Amino acid sequence: MVQAVQRAVQILRELASTGPRLGVTELADRLGVAKPTVHALLRTLEAEGLVVQDRDSSKYQLGPDLVSLGNAYLDTQELRTRSLTWADQLATRAGEAVWVAVLTGDHVLVVHHAFRPEGAVQILEVGASIPWNTCALGKAIVAFAPAAEREALLATQQAVLTGASITDPRELARQLEEILRTGYAIEDQESAIGDAGIAAPVFDRSGEVVGAIGIVGPVERLLAETARQDLAVAVRETARNLSRDLGAPRGSSRRAIA
Repeated sequence: MVQAVQRAVQILRELASTGPRLGVTELADRLGVAKPTVHALLRTLEAEGLVVQDRDSSKYQLGPDLVSLGNAYLDTQELRTRSLTWADQLATRAGEAVWVAVLTGDHVLVVHHAFRPEGAVQILEVGASIPWNTCALGKAIVAFAPAAEREALLATQQAVLTGASITDPRELARQLEEILRTGYAIEDQESAIGDAGIAAPVFDRSGEVVGAIGIVGPVERLLAETARQDLAVAVRETARNLSRDLGAPRGSSRRAIA
């Protein structure tokens, strides 16, 4: 591993998670690296457009060229490309917003967001990163992940975003078993108060889980007794169709896609 590259990445992550602006001294303290080293790395990142320096405070923040890199990643993400039509159809059918996500570490990254059909103002959530244990998308993916990966994620300290976030590994394991049985996951105000989600896993041509697709919206609409089951069926059917569009063989999910 190249140490300079690793430290440069750590700087970008610190600015992304702790920013928006940090000075050389703050970054040096966070990384445990000498200030001249951090300053040299920042100057290099600045020259490449990955960070910019605020003129008034002399502190650094993320640069505009990161947007191009992020968009390039999304453009090459086959799951996102294949999901565009299916997500729009699900949003129309459910009358709710639809997110498509992949697992990165212990978070899910939203790679596509189809707005709900109504004309109210909505915020694009592409690029949002959410702890896996707090959302239906994350639980749908982890439930069908390889056993070693699933156990490793259950063994780590779980994130807390609301009072409803689940951190008990035994309860999470129980939920994952239920997801394996039903083929879909439920989120009940675990990442944001008042919001809920219903998601199902998506598989590729190798038969491995590559992400999830799901609806998000107000808990009173998604989890109402009269709507919950119908929405779950719609999400699961869409995930099955998207999986087959990606070339997934029948039976990939062992229980949900067959």
